[in-house]
Amino acid sequence: MSSSHHYPAALTITPFTGTLNVTVDVPGSKSLTNRAMVLAAMSPRCTLTGALQSEDTEVMIDCLRRLGWQVTEAWGKQEVTVERIDANHDSKIPKTNAELFVGNSGTTIRFLTAMLALGNGHYRLDGIPRMRERPIGDLLDGLTQLGVNARSEADTGCPPVVLEAHGLKGGRVSVRADKSSQFLSGLLLALPFAEADTEVTITGPLVSEPYIAMTLSLLRQCGLSVEVQDGGRTYRVPGRQTFIGGSIAIEPDASSASYWFAAAAITGGRVTVSNLTRESLQGDVAFVDCLEKMGCRVEVCDQGITIHGRPLHGIDVDMNAISDTVMTLGVIAVFATGPTTIRNVGHIRHKETDRLSALATELRRLGIGVEETEDSITINPGPVRPAAVETYNDHRMAMSLALAGLKSPGVTVKNPGCVVKTYPGFWNDFDRWLSPTVPT
Repeated sequence: MSSSHHYPAALTITPFTGTLNVTVDVPGSKSLTNRAMVLAAMSPRCTLTGALQSEDTEVMIDCLRRLGWQVTEAWGKQEVTVERIDANHDSKIPKTNAELFVGNSGTTIRFLTAMLALGNGHYRLDGIPRMRERPIGDLLDGLTQLGVNARSEADTGCPPVVLEAHGLKGGRVSVRADKSSQFLSGLLLALPFAEADTEVTITGPLVSEPYIAMTLSLLRQCGLSVEVQDGGRTYRVPGRQTFIGGSIAIEPDASSASYWFAAAAITGGRVTVSNLTRESLQGDVAFVDCLEKMGCRVEVCDQGITIHGRPLHGIDVDMNAISDTVMTLGVIAVFATGPTTIRNVGHIRHKETDRLSALATELRRLGIGVEETEDSITINPGPVRPAAVETYNDHRMAMSLALAGLKSPGVTVKNPGCVVKTYPGFWNDFDRWLSPTVPT
């Protein structure tokens, strides 16, 4: 279990002084694992292979169990099986009443909120204090348009969420997805099982579009159809579809791979991430294109993707589509020649923390010049000074900031245990492939 990982209050990173030349395996994709578990729950029985064991996936499993599914974990084989065992299939959701705790997992609360609209009963979803600050109002508004009684309990547009569900009828819905693409993904995962066809129209900008492509690819892989029109502004979803189950293979996590690709860029070494391809369902594989623009050499081979570190120069890049890797690139930019500007990423202020503000604050703590706007950040490279950096209980802040210590002594990462959210074994892998970490 991820809870078995015990970490000190802080870890000091020892700079890497050797020649980096490694092939690494990263755990399964969190985004795919949680999507696949929702679809698995809509089948009689389905096994996920290559599934990720982490805090986010474990809260999804706990919620499915509380809702009446039998979930069997075989983490030694990276497998999770979801099975419908109750005899009453009149409702898509086995239990008619449930209180669910989602931690700080955005995918869990947003996907389950949409899925629970298929049921018949009373459901409440809540999480940690930060979750009560994360938006879900646009999804609730969409569900309301479809006749679902779904509301923010405190009327803040954020969790806790309360649903009085009486089945999902289908129809027409307009939804905003400028704060999170997960609102649209949640609807797309649920609507194939609605009682009638649905037409979903996107109003306003759509952020993190590759995550919608991931959702669509997974649906099609499961034999479920969605027709995309108007250049991705309209989605026609036939209702009354069925997923027969079987198995779903989960790819290695492209977001987690970014830290190892970054290690190659920062140290001038070579890192191959196994079993990750350019054809990945995950948009974050495009992170390697940013590294290529900064001067690295990207090599795609049968084994996976390899980054060859080269002298780095700053770039100006729109990272809206791959925003989970903004912090990774922000730390790499510290070691480049010339400034790097990352644009069109204002929506990451609504993630596990306000990631733009947090990144700017911690890079300044390390002595780096930073300019921050509402939706962009510019990093001016310079010498890193020793500091203990805050992680804001955000897994991606911890893993990204650790990279600064690969070349600069005295970088200490506070609350390193927050990586359990998506990558519980990160520090073990860091020790294995990079430099030792010393408890402080």
